[in-house]
Amino acid sequence: MKFEVLKKNNLKRNIVIGVFVVLIISAIILNFSSARYRSTASVPIVDSEVNYVRPDINAVAIVVDGVSTNTMPEGNYKLLDTSYCTANGEDANVTLSWDQTAQALSVTPFTTRGTKCYLYFETSTTKTVNTALGEIEVNLDTPDFSKTSCSSGCGEATVGIYEGEDSDGATYYYRGDVENNYVSFAGFYWRIIRVNGDGSIRLIYQGTSATATGDNATIGGSAFNRSYNRSEYVGLKYTEGSQYGTNENSTIYTALNTWYEENINIEDEEYTNYIDTNAGFCGDRDLQFGTWSSTGRTIYYVAYGRIAASNKSPVFTCSTNNLYTATSSNKGNKSLSSPIGLITADEVAYAGGVWATNNTSYYLYTGSSYWTMSPYYFSDAGFANMVYVYLNGNLTNYSVNNVPGVRPVINLKADTLFTGSGTISDPFIPV
Repeated sequence: MKFEVLKKNNLKRNIVIGVFVVLIISAIILNFSSARYRSTASVPIVDSEVNYVRPDINAVAIVVDGVSTNTMPEGNYKLLDTSYCTANGEDANVTLSWDQTAQALSVTPFTTRGTKCYLYFETSTTKTVNTALGEIEVNLDTPDFSKTSCSSGCGEATVGIYEGEDSDGATYYYRGDVENNYVSFAGFYWRIIRVNGDGSIRLIYQGTSATATGDNATIGGSAFNRSYNRSEYVGLKYTEGSQYGTNENSTIYTALNTWYEENINIEDEEYTNYIDTNAGFCGDRDLQFGTWSSTGRTIYYVAYGRIAASNKSPVFTCSTNNLYTATSSNKGNKSLSSPIGLITADEVAYAGGVWATNNTSYYLYTGSSYWTMSPYYFSDAGFANMVYVYLNGNLTNYSVNNVPGVRPVINLKADTLFTGSGTISDPFIPV
């Protein structure tokens, strides 16, 4: 019995010892874990203060074309007026603006950190372009060139600056009854036709007054060419027996050159420093169809197909054969003694003029007739014809020996600096 009791006591002792050992091991583990945690917490994270702050601006909602998204839009989008911000639960009373080019949001005045903004975007039909004139807003849609253009009462109200393509790249042209394309230069007023693809600025003569009309918006009348019975006479410069010759001055180029020498290239003035001599002027003598001939057959030039035919499709591009320039380059034929020319029929169409359709509202209307430099056709009866702007603003054709008005066209350099906003009371002025 004693032996059995002793055995029972040994079992009890072993249990107590086992429990005690478990407690000691647990304490050691806990002690090391606790010590390790305390040691880590005491190590400095940085040597200076932690610069963590809540965001200055929190875009709570971004909606693009009616669809919620987590990212700001890229490309041509505009910020809608329905966008707003709150601060501390109240209207933040700020102005929001979106820079398409920089893809940047501006909030002014910004006064409260943590401002929450709700941003609504939609695809934009305009974009902002930086030019010699400053930033201009360009419409991205394409007008219908079979319709005249002005704010009201015309075929369509496509008024403003639009984008096209010429031989040098993107060109930005004025269309309709725009009121922000006035330039004062060399003692005269001009209207901007377009920003050329090379960045130069193309101007057409308006007169000694910004409000000049009729004959006062021309430098006088002139035949395009006194000779009319050969197809060569549609050229601003021409060579008898050649479709693209440039040996001889036309009557009208002689008049333009004389005016330039007397009014732009004058002693003690710096006007010529602003003139771009490389942009050139397009007199497109390519044929719409058929084979070129000096006499004996009817010839239609490409202006007929682009401007007068049912499918109105003007272009700004110009081949080397057809581009008259005053400098030696691969760009044109370097045939001009002075860098001055005329508007093209295509440029009139881009501006809002239409074949045989009156438009007395767009900016090229003056109330008088004047030449373009675009050939129209040569008839087998022996008459060379050009496209011209008739006194009611429409495009039509005229024999080269007639005498409508002359509106010179020049190009100003792309690096020209301007003051003014382009309005009639605050015209652009080269400085």
